[in-house]
Amino acid sequence: FAAQVLACTRELGLGEKDHDQRINVNGSGISLGHPVGATGARILATLARELHRREARYGLETMCIGGGQGLAAVFERIAH
Repeated sequence: FAAQVLACTRELGLGEKDHDQRINVNGSGISLGHPVGATGARILATLARELHRREARYGLETMCIGGGQGLAAVFERIAH
């Protein structure tokens, strides 16, 4: 999957700084550890925490869901 990410970020004109600060900032599912089937919940929980920590407005969750399929969702943090 890393080759796909590299190709897409290159096509979008994202640089090394973006990789360190905006793309997969806390590591992957393998490095963090999570049970099969919990990927979406784990990624969303991490995304919600990062949106709060960075006081960011939008976050993008993406994942491979097998069989050549993928999922992408944009979330918006609503400040209180």
